[in-house]
Amino acid sequence: MGSTPLRARRWRWASLLGATALAVTAGGALACPAGAAGTNVDFATHCIPPAVAGIPPIDGTTTANVSADNTSPKVGDTVTVTYTVVTAAASNPTDLALPADIMTPTGKVTLGGAQSGDVTVTGPKKNPPVPGKAAFPSFSMTGTFTVTKAGRITLSPGDYNIHTSYILELDTPCTVITPPAPASQTITATDGTPANTRAISLGSASGDPGAQVTVGGTNFTPGAAVTLAGRSGGTQTQDTATVTADAQGSFSGSLVVNDRTTTGIVAYEGGSWNADKGAGPAAYVVNDDTPVPDGSQKLTTTVKAGTLSMSQAGDSVALSAVDFGQGGASTGNLNTVTVKDFRGGPAGWSLTGKVTDFTGPGTRIDAGKLSWTPACATKAGSPSTCKAGSAGTVGTSGATLASTPNGTLTGGQFTVDAGLSLDVPAFTPPGAYSGVLTLTLT
Repeated sequence: MGSTPLRARRWRWASLLGATALAVTAGGALACPAGAAGTNVDFATHCIPPAVAGIPPIDGTTTANVSADNTSPKVGDTVTVTYTVVTAAASNPTDLALPADIMTPTGKVTLGGAQSGDVTVTGPKKNPPVPGKAAFPSFSMTGTFTVTKAGRITLSPGDYNIHTSYILELDTPCTVITPPAPASQTITATDGTPANTRAISLGSASGDPGAQVTVGGTNFTPGAAVTLAGRSGGTQTQDTATVTADAQGSFSGSLVVNDRTTTGIVAYEGGSWNADKGAGPAAYVVNDDTPVPDGSQKLTTTVKAGTLSMSQAGDSVALSAVDFGQGGASTGNLNTVTVKDFRGGPAGWSLTGKVTDFTGPGTRIDAGKLSWTPACATKAGSPSTCKAGSAGTVGTSGATLASTPNGTLTGGQFTVDAGLSLDVPAFTPPGAYSGVLTLTLT
């Protein structure tokens, strides 16, 4: 007989209908992927079943989320994203159970904000058996992208497709009806330049021509070759020496200072001075040992150098509350910091800050969610002029709050402030969260 046996026809239609349902459904619970989980978002979806299935297009609501393994990346970092379809538009329309491991999902995550484009994501060919008329399990897809710009980058679930391999090879594409879908996750990228915390100290602030001065350094790259050099204003002198930082990034070396015009001493990694890889200048004066002419008297006085210090108006800041389910910006103001630079040498200063994760009831808010908008004012008559750091993420790697440049003569008094904003995820469990912001003056 030329007719298809009933059993074969039943299996063929079960596979076709199963392919359609798998493309537009998901249900049940799925453990959150590694990394920072995104917020579940709903978006209208248009799914087109394979033509051979004889089922019309399905318009429905997809619930999905996007997670990222790093929510505080630097420019150049690779971020892994995971797109999870939690609930789709339909369930298995047949009474027949569908077998395991026939579904391979692919899709894209849409980037917005500081960086645009789509990230291709794929999932494994793996699913549990699905009883007839039952909801399908959730499925996840992963992919990576390279951060190319600093700033806030939003991650939104995009179009996805289900490929099924069960008797026939079939595809069911599902597209976002009104793209882009709502953002499920936001990451904040920084420019990749960590705060420079290198510092040096001198064994003495002055000496006769040809005297040897001890130079100590901290927070340099472990094992790095470090050049010690004299400075005359902004120009390096011929007086140099080389030391090696130990396993902790510290060193102690000596420099013979011959140049009578020396105003300071610097230390740096690499072949030439680089403010990002160096420290100083620390003030140093070569004593004037010129003989006094007959019949003359040499008069001297001393201006005593002070210190570089800071004080703050308080040690706690209460940020504004946000609503569970809404989240958003929890804002406040940094307690005013007063910086006094009474050293009187050629070195400027830098005030940096870094923050820990915010911990609370059973979870945490990533440190990369805290951003600030710095401001800095200079007291009249100060030789230096204060410059506020850039607005942006603080994070665990740190950022510059304010600074003054090196110069022939530096110093003064300055007040530093900043507006603070913590981007709290929408469904963060209710309760109090706290983190520690540490300021370092060098």
